[in-house]
Amino acid sequence: MMKSLSSLRPAPASKFPTAISATFHHSTLSISAAIPNSATQEKPPPLKQRSTKPRKIISPTPILAPASPPPSSPPPKKKVLVPIGLGTEEMEAVIMIDVFRRAGAAVTVASVEEHLVVEASGGTKLVADALISACSDETYDLVALPGGMPGSARLRDSKTLQDITKRQADAKRLYAAICAAPAITLLPWGLLKRKQTTCHPAFMDKLSSFWAVKSNLQVSGELTTSRGPGTCFEFSISLVEQLFGEVVAKEICESMLLSVADENSRREEFNEVSWSLDHAPQVLLPVANGCEEIQVVTIIDILRRAKANVVVASVEKSLQILASRGTKIVADKTISAASDSVYDLIVLPGGELGSERLQKSRILKKMLKEQKSGGRFLGAICSSPEILHRQGLLKVL
Repeated sequence: MMKSLSSLRPAPASKFPTAISATFHHSTLSISAAIPNSATQEKPPPLKQRSTKPRKIISPTPILAPASPPPSSPPPKKKVLVPIGLGTEEMEAVIMIDVFRRAGAAVTVASVEEHLVVEASGGTKLVADALISACSDETYDLVALPGGMPGSARLRDSKTLQDITKRQADAKRLYAAICAAPAITLLPWGLLKRKQTTCHPAFMDKLSSFWAVKSNLQVSGELTTSRGPGTCFEFSISLVEQLFGEVVAKEICESMLLSVADENSRREEFNEVSWSLDHAPQVLLPVANGCEEIQVVTIIDILRRAKANVVVASVEKSLQILASRGTKIVADKTISAASDSVYDLIVLPGGELGSERLQKSRILKKMLKEQKSGGRFLGAICSSPEILHRQGLLKVL
């Protein structure tokens, strides 16, 4: 379609020196310009119509940025060996394993027995990652011995573990022991020479009086020693600091709420209760994959020390559960088998994933409601009070 712009008439030459005519040919605009009619001047030839063919656009040559170097591979993980044997102190073993793994260490739990399942001093069954024989050719950044009896003696009698630990000391790499292990295990191996050492008060008389130190924690060169379950957090954090530095150690303390309480801090009991029984308390501790292993083992150990009969019941299909930091624990029975009994106390361990799995157990939820309606006691820690809340078993103040 062609449309002529006839409304644009030529003006007198005095005002407009040229006349402009414009014509639209579809999408192309052609413009021509001419001098006003004159007898002495020829009409200039019209301008050529602009081609409708698309022009080839030449892109500028891209400027390439210098190639960045390939990302460097992450440094290898620190390797830590934690050996266990029959009668090992479960709190010490599990606290060390948990804290080291939180810091990013690759922890190998090695059994000095002929099998991987090891019954600890308080009756908790732990499952090792490997037999000690499989660790003989490995090099570790730290070898850390838990205490307990007869666990420390079982460690002492392992020739493979003795060789590993001696190589560790000779190479000036870190090694450590807590509770009975400094006196019962390291001393006979000759690994306390010229080292200031502490241990559980019950075994202090076995140490050289010149080198013995009555402190909760003692660092003497590559050797670190401590006194027992109550000092194991401090012991483990010290080893994390030696392996990874102060920043990582501080982060672990904050994440685990390991802060020293202010002497003036208040402790207020909102639901003050007191109870006593004429029999040994019957306690149920349900466990699931993802439960917090330190909480599980600490509750079991302390209550059993108080002479309570503690039943560890798995809500999983198997008795063995995998805790939040990779510790394998074997329960005493399934929750179904445990539901036939009446308990003075049911206490729930924490751990986000573990709490979710406990919450899904219909048998456990039924037992919790029956426990409440029967006027018996309930307990929960960390994330598990939410389970009681969902069941309407918590009184909101």
